[in-house]
Amino acid sequence: MADKAVTNEETKEAELIVEAAPEKEEKATAKAGKRSAKSLAEAEEKQAKEERKEQTAEEAEKPKQHANPTRPRLERQGKKFREAAKQIEKGKTYSLAEALELATKTNPAKFDASVELHVNLSVDPRHADQNLRDNLVLPAGTGKNVRVAVFADDEAAAAKKAGAELVGVEEIIKDLDKGVMNFDILIATPSQMAKLGKYARALGPRGLMPNPKSGTVTTDVVKAVNEAKAGRVEYRVDSTGIVHLGVGKVSFGKDKLEQNVRAIFASIKGNKPNSVKGNYVKAIHIATAMGPSITVDVSEL
Repeated sequence: MADKAVTNEETKEAELIVEAAPEKEEKATAKAGKRSAKSLAEAEEKQAKEERKEQTAEEAEKPKQHANPTRPRLERQGKKFREAAKQIEKGKTYSLAEALELATKTNPAKFDASVELHVNLSVDPRHADQNLRDNLVLPAGTGKNVRVAVFADDEAAAAKKAGAELVGVEEIIKDLDKGVMNFDILIATPSQMAKLGKYARALGPRGLMPNPKSGTVTTDVVKAVNEAKAGRVEYRVDSTGIVHLGVGKVSFGKDKLEQNVRAIFASIKGNKPNSVKGNYVKAIHIATAMGPSITVDVSEL
């Protein structure tokens, strides 16, 4: 019986020790300071935040794997374009005659597409003397039906006879006030230019504002109309130093297109800025409006 009593007492003492243990853990925290419950909770939260930051940084450093990787540009083109592109040898530079003949054969469009010329020059348009700009009449024309408007009253009858579709100051002003621009080229006399000043913001971005450099501000209105109808074009380098210009239609054939391109080459070569040293021409490309690009030998220019 005595042994049983001892055992019961030992069991009770053990239970008391177990029950007191949590109380000791609770007493480990202080009422204030770094060991307070609030401070310990804040420390744990801070540590968890740092761990989340490290995990996010590790995930950002891992290369992103796209489920659907981007296909090459040629594969993203239409079937007709891909078939036309097969006729062009990759990495090869063609003579001008070869490139133009190839351009007419690789036109994937059903309509009579425009043939475009792109010339990359070693010029910096930020310098005034290298901001290349000129105009010329293409020998074979542009193939487009150009609508010409003449902003003048004195030359109205002569301009109308020369082929201008719209003539007169008041008539054109009425249309401009309505936002209507039923013309592709606007020709004006110097004396009437002041009246067009208020419409510069509307005409300028569309390339319709008359300019002496483009031959659209002149006293010889009849000559300007005839040249516009014959195929006068204006070109200028863009912000990257590239000239983009339409040189005719696919239906022109190789010979007529070559006449036009040779005339443009002569103009570009004649306007070479004196400040440009070394290679003037970086690259030349020809393409139809919806066709593949063909690289032309730079020695052609």
